[in-house]
Amino acid sequence: MKVLNHRLVQDDGTAIPFKASANTGGALNARWLVMHYTAGRSTESSVAWLLSPLSRASAHVVIGRYGGIIQLVPFNTVAWHAGISSWQNVNGLNQHSIGIELDNAGRLDQIAGKWVSPLKIIIPDDQVRVDRHKHESHGMPPSGWQTYTPQQIESAFAVSQALINHYGLEDVIGHDDISPGRCLDPGPDFPLEHLRGTLFGQKEDSPPIFVARAMLTVRGGPGTEHPALPGSPIRAGTRVQALEQQGLWWKVDVLDESNGVVDLVGWCHGRHLVAEN
Repeated sequence: MKVLNHRLVQDDGTAIPFKASANTGGALNARWLVMHYTAGRSTESSVAWLLSPLSRASAHVVIGRYGGIIQLVPFNTVAWHAGISSWQNVNGLNQHSIGIELDNAGRLDQIAGKWVSPLKIIIPDDQVRVDRHKHESHGMPPSGWQTYTPQQIESAFAVSQALINHYGLEDVIGHDDISPGRCLDPGPDFPLEHLRGTLFGQKEDSPPIFVARAMLTVRGGPGTEHPALPGSPIRAGTRVQALEQQGLWWKVDVLDESNGVVDLVGWCHGRHLVAEN
């Protein structure tokens, strides 16, 4: 993916769908990339809202649950995505950043045994992660959060890489970073640190060691289309040695003898890995 005339195009020149939002400001010379979740009902409803003058909101890009990408604002034009915000002593991040919205219900409440979004949408249990937000104290009970799909994460990586390469952006940050206490997006399930490390991190002298943060499927190749390997999934807390990286996928050597298997080597998604302390 690449940027041509401030719009996203595929490497073969095919244009990413563009729907122009009227909710824009003046010229933009962006320094940062800001990640959001929509907290809406669907990709279509969120896009419709961001196109409506009534919303007084917009974003440069919206990424759907299945990885589909829609651009709403050219990247040289201010979008209204950040609101009251500050980062590195700079106020008003609308004037200094590109905004990406991901279709996601966000924070969830548990009501009568069901996980429910602020818009009263029931989210299936297999799409929920229970965790605390990074800005919440350990004394607070964890909340439910709708998980992002692998397709969304891959699209977010591809778009971010294209924008960083074209505009020389300085960092990828969350809405909760620039508006702490007011905003919670993109939330605990978005692998922001891994995305940042992949896009901006420097090569280490020795390969990193990660720990699986949940039951982790190890596959024969870098993608969900590849089959799980014998001995997979491995248990949460298992240590793995990184060997190779393709996008957000890592080829790893499993260091612990999980499930009675020794010398398990395969691929897993970086969203399920955390750096060993």
